[in-house]
Amino acid sequence: MTSFWVGKRVRLRGIEPGDAAAFMRFAEDEEGLGDLVGPPRSAEAYRVWASERAAAKPDGDRFQLAVEALGTGEIVGAVGSHQADPRTGWFEYGITIGAEHRRQGYAAEAAVLLLRFMFDENRYHKCQVRIFAHNEASLALHRRLGFVEEGRLRELVYLSGRHRDVVMMGMLAREFTQVHSTTDASSSP
Repeated sequence: MTSFWVGKRVRLRGIEPGDAAAFMRFAEDEEGLGDLVGPPRSAEAYRVWASERAAAKPDGDRFQLAVEALGTGEIVGAVGSHQADPRTGWFEYGITIGAEHRRQGYAAEAAVLLLRFMFDENRYHKCQVRIFAHNEASLALHRRLGFVEEGRLRELVYLSGRHRDVVMMGMLAREFTQVHSTTDASSSP
């Protein structure tokens, strides 16, 4: 039997202490997009963070996973559930893929694996995602995945010297099932 966490292109796995350099690159890539600009962190800070994540106990349905390319074993991104409310049945997730690995299907497949876990195994009813309005690639990805725009929070964040809108998108479990086959663990658009 194939692992629930393995698709055709990627494997989702826990963060290891040696992943620090990859996460440092992802942060630089996000800044390059005009997202999440903050003070630079040292390589040591990333090593400490990765070591803490590797040793951390589960926090309910909130977690972060490394996205590893099956062909190379290289970490190409990260995906995780950042907020989760099991009583009302909704969760919010996020994904990042390193700049040199974008547009290769990694994001779609990693997202489907995570969504399948949250919807099918943990019985959540709804997923939502917040996307910076200027991130056209992420908006397009989520539309292909089956998310629909539910609203726009005007000038909610201040990034790269200006206020930016945030687009709220959502998908219900039944919509996920309609778009993504449950028989193929690696189905992605």
